[in-house]
Amino acid sequence: MAKILFVMTGADHWTLADGTEHPTGYWAEEFTAPHQVFTGAGHEITVATPGDVVPTVDRSSLAPEVNGGQEQADRIAAALEAATELKNPVELENVRLDEYDAVFYPGGHGPMEDLAVNDDSARLLTDTLNSGKPLGVVCHAPAALLATERGGGTSPFAGYRLTGFTNTEESQVGLADKAAWLLQDRLVALGAEFSEGQPWAPNVVVDRNLYTGQNPASSGPLANEILPLLK
Repeated sequence: MAKILFVMTGADHWTLADGTEHPTGYWAEEFTAPHQVFTGAGHEITVATPGDVVPTVDRSSLAPEVNGGQEQADRIAAALEAATELKNPVELENVRLDEYDAVFYPGGHGPMEDLAVNDDSARLLTDTLNSGKPLGVVCHAPAALLATERGGGTSPFAGYRLTGFTNTEESQVGLADKAAWLLQDRLVALGAEFSEGQPWAPNVVVDRNLYTGQNPASSGPLANEILPLLK
């Protein structure tokens, strides 16, 4: 049995360019799909958030229209309710990487607010990358990589092939023109080699021990790419 650390946003909003707060959090499918993959194979998950805040689900991610109907939306809501890990997070500040076999970052717009500027997350990301342990990051969660940028504009993720929520997808959800910055643009500026797939279709990119997924539909396939590496 492997132990997997899920690093999740503690934010319940995303501050837009005009200063207004867009209600958000984590995206439900990006937790439930990987959770099902990993726990279904017998592995153990621990959730960590900044300040051990119980993570907030983005209510939009529970709507029938983004889940293929009411039945699937109800299944996802039930899976969240049954996931005791979400109710008992540990402090990200006190996480020890040597206690885990892999690290996984679910997305949602929340990471754009807090993990994008979180030094504890940045240290964990850098240490995980250097350790060779699998590091999975999906959708908006690659925003956390931005916090790894240091003096001179350098990041350990520069030169890595990766993906994340695209400018096209952000435009299609109606937030691109309201955002203070766009994830794809910032990852390119970080020095990453951004791989853009078709909007809303699964797209998983693997470069060394970094595993990234473009959007919610990529979260399950991303977990399945990591699964064979866990013992």
